Amino acid sequence: MTETHAISFTLNGQPVSAEVDARLHLADFLRHTLKLTGTHIGCEHGVCGACNVLVDGRSARSCLMLAVQADGTTVETIEGLTARGKIADLQAEFAARNALQCGYCTPGMLATAAELLEHPAPTREEIRDALSGNYCRCTGYHAIVDAIEAVAQKRRAP
Repeated sequence: MTETHAISFTLNGQPVSAEVDARLHLADFLRHTLKLTGTHIGCEHGVCGACNVLVDGRSARSCLMLAVQADGTTVETIEGLTARGKIADLQAEFAARNALQCGYCTPGMLATAAELLEHPAPTREEIRDALSGNYCRCTGYHAIVDAIEAVAQKRRAP
């Protein structure tokens, strides 16, 4: 027996309404139903952070969140963050410092960094702590931390 629920939320600034299976994960809803494939699914256990999106401004593992839990929230994916230009400086710094690497974990890293940079001056340790829930299989954290730190410094420069 399949139980479905009507949900409505704001996705990347646009209203979304759908009837979803009670057990459908937000990541699967975003990728397979809405075709927003920027949200990557890595481990499906909430360990790797590749599926991070912002829910009401906070990073969240979309592989652990049910689509019905998004009802009434505001969700931002990498597509929305990019379209609004909110992370253009982060993306440019990631590219300049070769922090993109293979790119699989990058959307989750950028979502995490977007939330972190709401804090005006994160320390290098705070950046590393924030990224501790994001796995990069290329093992290139140094360049990622450098990129986020550089953007933080540029954003607080007069």
